[in-house]
Amino acid sequence: MSEPTNTNAIEIQVTTEYIEEQSNPEKDRFVFAYTITIRNHGTEPVQLLSRYWRIQDGNEQVHEVEGEGVVGQKPMLEPGQDFTYTSGTAIATPIGHMEGHYIFERADGSQFTAPIPCFRLAHSAMIH
Repeated sequence: MSEPTNTNAIEIQVTTEYIEEQSNPEKDRFVFAYTITIRNHGTEPVQLLSRYWRIQDGNEQVHEVEGEGVVGQKPMLEPGQDFTYTSGTAIATPIGHMEGHYIFERADGSQFTAPIPCFRLAHSAMIH
């Protein structure tokens, strides 16, 4: 689990899991699920508009992903509310990492970026 990041009163926590049944190590395919909880500690509602991911495998190959919302949603977070979702990624090595950011919008239309802390993707057999 990563350390929580709190920017503009948005806290982001991440947990990861190796998905053995979807992985194929012989073909350099290692699949990971990541569960993210976003919590609004602020005093006003905010809406998650978009995301950006930088995914790097153990061979330093980088894949970038950008898009609207998360898992097909653009959640509105009222003060004190949280939103949790699970998604996944596949990389070519048993160890890698991800980091990125979300773009949020306040009720007045102003936007801000909340960084997503760097977190490790690792097959449990590879952790020492």
